[in-house]
Amino acid sequence: MQQKKSETHSIVALVTLALHRARISILTVALTYLVAVSVGMVMVHTGNVWAIAYRDRIVSGAQSSPITIALKQNDRLRAAILDFGGNLYGAIANTLGGLGVLVPYPIFAYRGWIGGIVSIDSSHASRLAEPKEAMYYLVTLTLQLIPYVLSGGAGVNMGLAFYRPKSFYQGEKWLGIPKEAIRDVFRIYLLVVPLFLLASLWEFFER
Repeated sequence: MQQKKSETHSIVALVTLALHRARISILTVALTYLVAVSVGMVMVHTGNVWAIAYRDRIVSGAQSSPITIALKQNDRLRAAILDFGGNLYGAIANTLGGLGVLVPYPIFAYRGWIGGIVSIDSSHASRLAEPKEAMYYLVTLTLQLIPYVLSGGAGVNMGLAFYRPKSFYQGEKWLGIPKEAIRDVFRIYLLVVPLFLLASLWEFFER
């Protein structure tokens, strides 16, 4: 029992250390998402025709997705698992894109903007007007964006370590990337994976 507690404490310490090392990258990614979500919300709530039309196209296109089909069949678990897999795949792609440092930021901004423009429903009424719907939307959005922020920040941090490694990233490298920076990515993903799962389960089982 004592050994398990020690191992758990060690893992928590390593994850905390990885988050601390990547904190600047994580904060810049978080700020990008925050600004983009806010812009999206403002655009659709002020009646921007292009943003509203784009929102309708996105939602309409999603109607034929395997996730929506599973949901229509009331198979919420399959819908949640498919959503989880899609989000995790997207996060991994963004993490790897972080090797380009600035390269994934437009993607972060786009994803955040999409999260903002879906703050209106199919009748173009605000989802923030009714307390229960507002809570569902905001909690779902927050639960999804947190792991995206962490995974994106981990990737950017790895990219920075590739180009200008700090003292704690000196040492062995793999394909030019400090191995310790790669380990930090995996440590942060110990949070990312369960957070994505939680987000998907909430989204499809809470309603």
